[in-house]
Amino acid sequence: MACSYVDPLVVGRVIGDVVDLFVPTISISVKYGVKHVNNGCDIKPSIAGAPPTLQIAGRTTDLYTLVMTDPDAPSPSDPTMREWLHWLVINMPGGTDPSQGEEVVPYMGPKPPVGIHRYVLVLFQQRSRLAPTGAPPPESRANFSTRGFAAEHELGLPVAAVYFNSQKEPGNRRR
Repeated sequence: MACSYVDPLVVGRVIGDVVDLFVPTISISVKYGVKHVNNGCDIKPSIAGAPPTLQIAGRTTDLYTLVMTDPDAPSPSDPTMREWLHWLVINMPGGTDPSQGEEVVPYMGPKPPVGIHRYVLVLFQQRSRLAPTGAPPPESRANFSTRGFAAEHELGLPVAAVYFNSQKEPGNRRR
């Protein structure tokens, strides 16, 4: 009997728009408060203002790079700023979290102006320690390329990725 499972990263077009097809080899756990991030789930911008609690597997002797982008900026129908860089952490040891790595670009929560945006967290295994100066912050957060960054720093294909959806909340909610 053939298996008809289709990777949610393919369904969500994360494979294609952000990264090439890869086989996940490391587990990654991402939570905003008590809400666990699963591929394609909805996260309100109001609960994602602070960085998520993120835990990766792997050996502490291995180092990882975490990239978080929005491939739908400024709008899913006209993503002229694809990808918008939301977070970049390098030299994160396996089995730890981003606080143990070096933050090159500080976390910025989702702020989708229009439509439903995808927010993608991609993990790469590094071949060696990256010098923070070797990974200079991009001139701007707009038009960042996860693929380009990975190629420039010889990171190869991702070892893990997860994405969530977010959309602008009605303005009259908070009083």
